[in-house]
Amino acid sequence: MRINPFFKTLSAAALAIVLAACGGQKDSAPAASAASSSDNGTEKKEIVFGTTVGDFGDMVKDQIQPALEKKGYKVKLIEFTDYVRPNLALAEGELDINIFQHKPYLDDFKKEHKLDIVEAFQVPTAPLGLYPGKLKSLDEVKDGVSVSAPNDPSNFARALVMLNELGWIKLKADVDPLTASKADIAENPKNIQIVELEAAQLPRSRADVDFAIVNGNYAMSSGMKLTEALFQEPSFAYVNWSAVRTADKDSQWLKDVTEAYNSDEFKAYSQKRFAGYKYPAAWGENAAAGAQAEAASTASATK
Repeated sequence: MRINPFFKTLSAAALAIVLAACGGQKDSAPAASAASSSDNGTEKKEIVFGTTVGDFGDMVKDQIQPALEKKGYKVKLIEFTDYVRPNLALAEGELDINIFQHKPYLDDFKKEHKLDIVEAFQVPTAPLGLYPGKLKSLDEVKDGVSVSAPNDPSNFARALVMLNELGWIKLKADVDPLTASKADIAENPKNIQIVELEAAQLPRSRADVDFAIVNGNYAMSSGMKLTEALFQEPSFAYVNWSAVRTADKDSQWLKDVTEAYNSDEFKAYSQKRFAGYKYPAAWGENAAAGAQAEAASTASATK
């Protein structure tokens, strides 16, 4: 079948504009918290991580925790099953750092909730994929097929762009691919029925829908394989980031955490354990789009 090339990759200009919209908020998170010691100058001994269940938690347990413990830190991991609580817990001081989200989601969430949090570094990320449900191949698509998709706005936009790339729907010509919504669907010739669900429910939804668009971390944590995907998004705009409170962005403990995630040991582990993932642009192994995403984000963080 012919894949619609529309939005095959995000333009650098559009990407830079969207990723630049991340100015820190100053009126939300508490000035001090039980989890943070950066404000009082004391040496930090414990780092509390928050991740979604699955690959990001495994990275901490398998590699990051042992590396940080060698430096004298105590590491605590809290795993979440949703995309809402980790950012709130970070802002409220229950966590020091969370790892689960791409930057468009972080930007939207912290703006909506007025959170004083900021991205820190990228992590290996499983791409969003279209997986078989009751139907097993792209050639089986027919009028009225059902497709489950994540219901949060930024990931739903990704799902729409994927359907557009497949030629199953047609988005408006002037739509921003990072903020696309149902209102931006210009044509739906196959009468695709999009079923919006919490991201964690998508793997199980395959028994009830014809196809499922599943976030990579939930695909992996449910035992699915990336090689099972019938189609994957090509964009590097959604390589996930860690997030911290803005007050901690220059802290020594964060520098130590960043070093652990960019170490040769962690790279070797990731390339073996998480083959098929998209890697941080800082590793120098992604296409130019990945580097453009990180450069745009770094520039915006200094504003």
